[in-house]
Amino acid sequence: MKKLLYLILVLFTISISAQIEKMEPPFWYEGMNYNQVQILFYGKNIAQNQVSVSDNVVITNVVKTENPNYVFVTINTKDVSSRILHFTFRNGRKSFVKDFEIKKRRPNSALRKSFDSSDVIYLLMPDRFANGNPDNDSVKKLQEKGNRSLPGGRHGGDIQGIIDHLDYVQELGATAIWSTPLCEDNDKGYSYHTYGQSDVYQIDVRYGTNEDYKRLAAEMHKRDMKLILDYVTNHWGAEHWMFKDMPTYDWFHQFPGYAQSNYRMTTQFDSNASQRDAKYCMDGWFVPSMPDLNQSNPLVLNYLIQNAIWWIEYADLDGFRVDTYSYNDKEGIAKWTKAITDEYPYFNIVGEVWMHDQAQMSYWQKDSPIAKIQSYNSYLPSVMDFTLHDAFGNVFNENNAGWNDGMIKFYDNFTNDFLYANPNNLLIFLENHDTGRFNQNYQKDFKKYQLGMTVLATMRGIPQLYYGTEIAMAGDKGKGDADIRQDFPGGWESDSNNAFTNSGRTAEQKHFFDFTKKVLNWRKTSKAIHNGKLMHYIPENNVYVYFRYTDDETVMVILNNNLENQTLSLSRFEERLKDFTSADEVISGSKISLEKELSISGKTAMILELK
Repeated sequence: MKKLLYLILVLFTISISAQIEKMEPPFWYEGMNYNQVQILFYGKNIAQNQVSVSDNVVITNVVKTENPNYVFVTINTKDVSSRILHFTFRNGRKSFVKDFEIKKRRPNSALRKSFDSSDVIYLLMPDRFANGNPDNDSVKKLQEKGNRSLPGGRHGGDIQGIIDHLDYVQELGATAIWSTPLCEDNDKGYSYHTYGQSDVYQIDVRYGTNEDYKRLAAEMHKRDMKLILDYVTNHWGAEHWMFKDMPTYDWFHQFPGYAQSNYRMTTQFDSNASQRDAKYCMDGWFVPSMPDLNQSNPLVLNYLIQNAIWWIEYADLDGFRVDTYSYNDKEGIAKWTKAITDEYPYFNIVGEVWMHDQAQMSYWQKDSPIAKIQSYNSYLPSVMDFTLHDAFGNVFNENNAGWNDGMIKFYDNFTNDFLYANPNNLLIFLENHDTGRFNQNYQKDFKKYQLGMTVLATMRGIPQLYYGTEIAMAGDKGKGDADIRQDFPGGWESDSNNAFTNSGRTAEQKHFFDFTKKVLNWRKTSKAIHNGKLMHYIPENNVYVYFRYTDDETVMVILNNNLENQTLSLSRFEERLKDFTSADEVISGSKISLEKELSISGKTAMILELK
């Protein structure tokens, strides 16, 4: 009889416990500065229960919303050591218990070193990089199935594919990987880019598991490499479970329902902007399938902060890239960024601020002298240098320099560095997953690639290389995003060309790869490039000369954008050349005498280590 009663009690408890379908975050860590932890409990009519917790832990707040399927419980974990906490949910005489674990934290976790200007970041799209586990290409629980024959479909690349080719990335000379998002995206189609996430605590199972992601970070750390997570604060996907059953009406921006963003980010700081225009930038949806998150709602903001910190701690991450940063509620995103950098003082975060004016981009960088005028601080350490990307667009086709054409475009870009709080913490790039391909634009012209890669490898800032550029991959943006996001050759067993290996590369791929490898691996050794000052000279005859230097090291870079040879009078650069009499030329490996003149061939770059 007792056994029967016990069985009935167990079955009853299980049925009641099943009332909780989600608990987020799923656990937390001891010793965190962010110790007022807001735990979301989700389940049918869960808000009808009263909540308590064990071990004298203090519940500082309980929020029940208009949706009875949610309750938000905040606990103070300041002095709570690693243990299992027991939350009791009681409704009259019925009750059940849900466990919540406080885990041990890694030693010195808060002081982790992030990516900086000594790094080279390799940007890849996991679905298009390498398929390490074909068994997860299609899964029952997610709508879109693998279909490599469909340009905009899922092709099967995954986390295991990245792990399998870390040696390749390391050999190339990159020291960090930025992968486009990996959390679950359950859109019916076009889900491979994963920016419309449907669960931000779970890796998309077509990429692997949460444990696989942790393993990727661990494998990279063995190689002294860094892992950067692509975080999306502005929106989720329409398949997100919280969009299907909203905690509050204002969890997402409502108009009611959908309204398109006007994409005019200038309204965020324009003192003459109408409130309506500013609202439609910040609150409008990026696209109809991406509901816009409301960071001015404290529940939403706390959720996003905790999720970001949880991923850093759980996966042992080294940095963030934040998508569509300047479309967010500007006060909310500043609080989000500050909360993360307060927890991790040396953690670097680079925001996508796709603008075409240095003052406007500067506005979004931490301690900006521009934003200071409006008493605003985003606390964002780094922004993406889109004006430099603009200069890369056509400059190497401009053989005959004019007042505004040719190498003057680079010079003019860097003359505005005074606008930035920290120009050396800008992300610089030839291209990324949203832009036209550099090698498409320049028709795989190797000399023009050398010029572009030399600027990328030697200029101030943090260089980012888009996957496949180093093997001459191209793609026409005019044909759609899929064309600029093609599969890396050799990432699939059926590929006839395996560019991951020296023996598998074509002659063209080898030509591009070997040059990139030489320059990027040399870059690892140069303190002047990592942290040195920049001095540049007004381009003459379409030749741009600049120096990167410290007290102990000087590097001279010469870029001849003419078709013809040019001879430079070195007396013009006496201010920086001083007593240097010779140089090692990095690209050719030759010795250069620094006497009165120096000749350089047409469409050629030189990197000189001065002696």
